[in-house]
Amino acid sequence: MVELYDTTLRDGTQGEGISLSVEDKLLIAKRLDRMGIHYIEGGFPGSNPKDMEFFERVRDLSLTHAKAVAFGSTCRAGVPAHADANLQALLAAGTEVVAIFGKSWAFHVHNALRTTLDENLRMIEDSVRFLVANGRRVVYDAEHFYDGFKADPDYALATLRAAQRGGAETLALCDTNGGSLPMEVLEITRRVVSEFPSLRIGVHTHNDGGLAVANTLMAVEAGATHVQGTINGFGERNGNADLIQVIANLQLKMNRPVMTKEQLRGLTDLSRFVSEVANVKPDDRQPFVGRSVFAHKAGIHVSALLRHPETYEHIDPELVGNKRRVLVSELSGASNILYKAQELGIPLQKDSPELRRVVETVKRLEAEGYHFEGAEASFELLLKKAVGRYEPYFRLLGFRTINERRDVYGAETTSEASVKLQVGDEIVHTVGEGNGPVNALDSALRKALEGVYPDLKRIRLADYKVRVLNERAGTGAQVRVLITSREDGRSWGTVGVSTNIIEASWQALVDSIEYGLMLCGVRPLERAAVGG
Repeated sequence: MVELYDTTLRDGTQGEGISLSVEDKLLIAKRLDRMGIHYIEGGFPGSNPKDMEFFERVRDLSLTHAKAVAFGSTCRAGVPAHADANLQALLAAGTEVVAIFGKSWAFHVHNALRTTLDENLRMIEDSVRFLVANGRRVVYDAEHFYDGFKADPDYALATLRAAQRGGAETLALCDTNGGSLPMEVLEITRRVVSEFPSLRIGVHTHNDGGLAVANTLMAVEAGATHVQGTINGFGERNGNADLIQVIANLQLKMNRPVMTKEQLRGLTDLSRFVSEVANVKPDDRQPFVGRSVFAHKAGIHVSALLRHPETYEHIDPELVGNKRRVLVSELSGASNILYKAQELGIPLQKDSPELRRVVETVKRLEAEGYHFEGAEASFELLLKKAVGRYEPYFRLLGFRTINERRDVYGAETTSEASVKLQVGDEIVHTVGEGNGPVNALDSALRKALEGVYPDLKRIRLADYKVRVLNERAGTGAQVRVLITSREDGRSWGTVGVSTNIIEASWQALVDSIEYGLMLCGVRPLERAAVGG
């Protein structure tokens, strides 16, 4: 069986923009344990107090599947293993398993360690032996192994033998610079597996050549049974092997089960959870789990998918907890619209006048600058209007916005908006202020509606984007406004287009509020009185 060794909490945090608190690390460790990861490398206890705190607190998590691993280096040149502060810190971490790295490349021994080849072998063997003598299981990370092997295979293998003599149970071969090719990794790993039949051989790859996942899979094909990586490929420079992709490929493509089917279905949630904790926007195009990787746009593709999903999908997205999405755009045909209608539970028949009208409307609106891929809530409202299932929550009678800036040093521009609505049998006229005209409109609209629809208080605007569609028109250009709103963990997007940014914002804002109220299960007030 292939062991999964996660180093998100250590190697992953070396990536630019990635920082995890102790609480963050504990949260991720619990999720990794639930997913069936075998080893969780928690940090470098010899380097900082935060990692030592993690190892003190991880003992209280009562991990049911995974083992926490402390990471460090071999003893320093000229220093006995028992006197090395780094190795003492590894023991103090109290983990059953420890991982240490040592040099495999003669170039590094001479230029980084500035010591002799023989002393490097002594450092590796003595360090491993010291840890094993103190009751630890040792994973030896052979740093720069593939580069070292290509330069001097005999010496690279000698470093592994030193770790073996010391008592290491796993030898992890590292492509530290991330520049090896899959055929090189396959050949070199196969050689190591044959040289060390009694030990578990592992692999640790970086993605500098865009091949970290491929190199990991080639190592497994060559006989490696221990794979290291990070969730979402976080890591130094452009990252490590993405364990999400490694796991999915091993289990679904190489017939090497590494977790249960239920755990495999949690991959998408795991990926997004780690991104959320790390405060990193999820990659929509991340293989297997990205939001866009099972999204289909071209009408001919969707037509085929409706009959046979495997025509344009290499796996069933549900196997990894993802889902198919059909996008609506000017490239869409009737198949896209029918699929979306079916997905949303909206009755729309093939060859019906309503379907033809929706297809024509979408193409016309997209030509005007609308963009429904990021505004599926606006599209759903459009569909409901087409089949007569749209019930408006209010009717706009008029709105006005005023921006004012007085000629006073340090004065800020203020915005005020007034809206006049018909809600049920009532005419409501309210005024709101904001830090801009759109914010003021939102404030006035909410004042007018929250008394009638109190659920509106749960809906908040999460993102607001403006894109100029025809730059050459200057200040008279047409703009597209995209709004993202949230309520209780749910989010949705709406769109508006106009040469007037306030009008475009109003369109997107109204769709956002009406769709949000619909999601909350709120019924419109007296449809007949409100009007269209």
